[in-house]
Amino acid sequence: MQRQLFIALLYGWIFVFSFILLSSIILALLFRFTAFNENSLAWIALTIGFVTLFIGGFIAGAKGKMKGWIIGGLTGLGFTLFTFLVQYLGYQHGFSMEQTFTHLGYMLASVIGGVIGVNIFGSRNE
Repeated sequence: MQRQLFIALLYGWIFVFSFILLSSIILALLFRFTAFNENSLAWIALTIGFVTLFIGGFIAGAKGKMKGWIIGGLTGLGFTLFTFLVQYLGYQHGFSMEQTFTHLGYMLASVIGGVIGVNIFGSRNE
């Protein structure tokens, strides 16, 4: 059972990190070669983050088939911890208050995705 949950968590993390990397490249290209300004791309990036964490939690919940809120929460927590470590160890800055609330929202989106994923694709004991 724990192995199944860990594999489900890995699926969620792989999706989240892959999609965030891909969308970061696309947003950087848009910023460089179009007339978009930083403010409009910030809102797009925030939306992409919420949707990506929701889908990552959904995938983890669908693969785990149980404990969706735990799997979704761990998916969001893993992303937040990775982001914090990169920022703290790489740039010597912790999270600001705005980033803290943003990442709490990311974790909430991931939890909701995990719960929905389990409820749609979970095992049915009827």
